[in-house]
Amino acid sequence: MPSSLSFRASLALSLPSTTPGSWNSGNGILRRVLMSVLTINEDTGKKLLYYLVLSEGNPSKDPLVLWLNGGPGCSSFDGFVYEHGPFDFEKTKQRLPKLHLNPYSWSKVSSVLYVDSPAGVGLSYANDISEYVTGDLKTATDSHDFVLKWFELYPEFLSNPFFIAGESYAGVYVPTLANEVAKGIDTGVKPVINLKGYMVGNGVTDKALMAMHLFRLPMGWALSQMNCIRRRTKLQEVDRQVKGLNIYDILEPCYHDSAAKDATDNKIRLPSSFLELGGTERPLPVRTRMFGRAWPLRANVREGIVPTWPELLSSLTVPCTDDEVATEWLNNEAVREAINAKPKNVAGDWELCTDRIKFHHDAGSMMKYHRNLTLKGYRALIFSGDHDMCVPFTGSEAWTRAMGYKIFDKWRPWISNGEVAGYTQGYENNLTFLTIKGAGHTVSEYKPKEALNFYSRFLAGKAIFNN
Repeated sequence: MPSSLSFRASLALSLPSTTPGSWNSGNGILRRVLMSVLTINEDTGKKLLYYLVLSEGNPSKDPLVLWLNGGPGCSSFDGFVYEHGPFDFEKTKQRLPKLHLNPYSWSKVSSVLYVDSPAGVGLSYANDISEYVTGDLKTATDSHDFVLKWFELYPEFLSNPFFIAGESYAGVYVPTLANEVAKGIDTGVKPVINLKGYMVGNGVTDKALMAMHLFRLPMGWALSQMNCIRRRTKLQEVDRQVKGLNIYDILEPCYHDSAAKDATDNKIRLPSSFLELGGTERPLPVRTRMFGRAWPLRANVREGIVPTWPELLSSLTVPCTDDEVATEWLNNEAVREAINAKPKNVAGDWELCTDRIKFHHDAGSMMKYHRNLTLKGYRALIFSGDHDMCVPFTGSEAWTRAMGYKIFDKWRPWISNGEVAGYTQGYENNLTFLTIKGAGHTVSEYKPKEALNFYSRFLAGKAIFNN
């Protein structure tokens, strides 16, 4: 660990045992977590909160990965708390959780920089609320400004391989930000960033290939064993047929623990073997229900306003909604002080997905961004839980194929822990498509071991199908 960063990290975040949310394994890992806010616009007081988790390997050489959750309007604490952060959060009878080490944290092989973006999301904020009117392109330039300023603060990371990753609506955030970073590199913007590639999980990409309900039909038919719907049936009828399903994992009810099987809607008749497929090795059922980190189900990605989840609540019931653990933890003032976040009277309440922003989709299809980046030599991994019905793998498979690149590695299984964990296909220009068997919309929440496996192999530049 670079000595200067070690010193700053130990000052910035050393959560003592007296901090609400007890820590049961000592404070060693806490010295590898740095949380703070970074001002990217002095005039408007626009500040983005970040939280850096140093690699458990060699932070001075291991890759640095910037992680973004989607929404738009959803906090990257979602990834930190519920997916691949350093801790598992155990619910207690008290209001605050206990913290345990996450054996599948992505910090096992890399440093991870979680960022709440754009301003107004999570614990990022601005003094001038006009900054909360934003969109794809402004978010990308703001995030690029953040990246440049962050590397100026921590130049010890400039030589580390740098990757950008995210899921869901971050299927827009990631390639647009990566494109800004790549343009900066090409034009000699300082500091020079060692960008190597990017990853997108179950990501929004192209309205023609991703947002159409037609790509949800095969999953609804094949996996839920519903009655056949004739081809001429209206899409509204399809919606009616699938509305009882968990759109984030077609085979699961809204729960992770074993008792949930008894709570399954009796209208959804799934074989027990199908329910087992949707099982998870997550050691603690921290999310009794899952909130939609997805771009909203019926809000197709087209030019103009993209409604946030809260904006849809009056007209659309959001399925499987619960963010209790993170909400209780991040709205505790002692916790916020310990993690260097601003109090509620400055940054507002933490919400998993906010309606504080007004967001415009103004970047068009992401395929042109992917083409630009991959033709420049940047490595791209497009991964997809194969039981997600919100952004189905069929759409991701379609757009990666539609890039027109030659197939470099034919469709084949990839292995994790001696078992087939999904399927992958490699294209020329360093583009890889990957499915994760049994995973829903948030892959590492469902399949943490498999997620760490493919993540590790991709960062190391290895073929994912190699065990």
